[in-house]
Amino acid sequence: MRTKTLKKNKINVVTLGCSKNVYDSEVLMGQLKASGKNVVHEEEGNIVVINTCGFINNAKEESVNTILEFMQKKEAGDVDKVFVTGCLSERYKPDLQKEIPNVDEYFGTTELPGLLKALGADYKHELIGERLTTTPKNYAYLKIAEGCDRPCSFCAIPIMRGKHRSTPIEDIVVEAEKLAANGVKELILIAQDLTYYGLDLYKKRNLAELLEALVKVEGVEWIRLHYAFPTGFPMDVLDVMNREPKVCNYIDIPLQHISDAILKSMRRGTTKEKTTKLLKQFRAAVPNMTIRTTLIVGYPGETEEDFQTLKQWVTDMRFERLGCFTYSHEENTHAYNLEDDVPEEVKIERANEIMEIQSQISWELNQEKIGKTFKVVIDRKEGNYFIGRTEYDSPDVDNEVLIDATKTYLKTGEFTAVKIIEAEDFDLYGEVIV
Repeated sequence: MRTKTLKKNKINVVTLGCSKNVYDSEVLMGQLKASGKNVVHEEEGNIVVINTCGFINNAKEESVNTILEFMQKKEAGDVDKVFVTGCLSERYKPDLQKEIPNVDEYFGTTELPGLLKALGADYKHELIGERLTTTPKNYAYLKIAEGCDRPCSFCAIPIMRGKHRSTPIEDIVVEAEKLAANGVKELILIAQDLTYYGLDLYKKRNLAELLEALVKVEGVEWIRLHYAFPTGFPMDVLDVMNREPKVCNYIDIPLQHISDAILKSMRRGTTKEKTTKLLKQFRAAVPNMTIRTTLIVGYPGETEEDFQTLKQWVTDMRFERLGCFTYSHEENTHAYNLEDDVPEEVKIERANEIMEIQSQISWELNQEKIGKTFKVVIDRKEGNYFIGRTEYDSPDVDNEVLIDATKTYLKTGEFTAVKIIEAEDFDLYGEVIV
């Protein structure tokens, strides 16, 4: 017998892509741990599971490169087995099997039991909410639904994730309680579409009721909403946001574009007028709300006039947070039938122009914060600074508050009152109010 077979297996889970994938990796790791497996996240291990992203070109490229990198390690004898799961694997399994055949096995987004079996573990149904979180201990993502029923022309998510399926309120509450018991103080609610939550289970949009249940969870201080679709947004959510201090005055609502011609081609089910009215209602209902959005430039048929309309609108709306992406031509989507006619350099130029406008807006809004005091949660320490966030900022994508660590000692995960003394485009500098 070779001594190699006697070594204890260590499973390394590598996560690529969005917060939904982070969540899925954590569930996988929780299941593996419950089966007595030695599991780590993005550390050394002789068995590797790559949780891939297949959303747009850059993400697909990163996923393929990561697979190839681990295949080289396998050939060199540094790892024994490589398994691939997630969106890229769901979407392109036959192609991947052909192109990279020496991966041990490919699994789609709904094949967790099969993946566990391949790793020598059993799928345990009773493990609601049992997961190994990979985020800093103070916050965790909480997935409240899977899949999407929206017909957006540019999006491949329904291909990879299937139809919308809401998780029952009681299951989400159980999971939230377990997270809180482990020291999590901030829940970031995620789904492909929060707006749709509950329609399949309760025959009505039920996000407000879910929030009412979650604010009762002991230990949770902040609840944050990510990825709400604008069409059909349940306005009663704003009442809860206003009434319940635990629900952050923050919403991530991807709007994608504002030109009526582009919105129609994108099959967004809304118009410039309706979208602008909705945002005004948000601001009226929750006056100090932070709105984060994402936009796509370079969509097929986007004219200079469409782009100028978008630019002017971004200038007028003064979003607190905004990200801009270049259009990615994705096969099997409705927009794939259109000609990808905006040159790549024009797409990049347009995205840069939008982000330039946004960074000026962000700088101006940040200047208004100087001298004000905010409740800040400390996420980590980096060099000579403790890095924290206000309730108006989500991890990884938004502004951060930097506090001089040579003057003050702070604990990761704790909340503290911080006065802003200086502000840049996307960073705030503050001092602790004692």
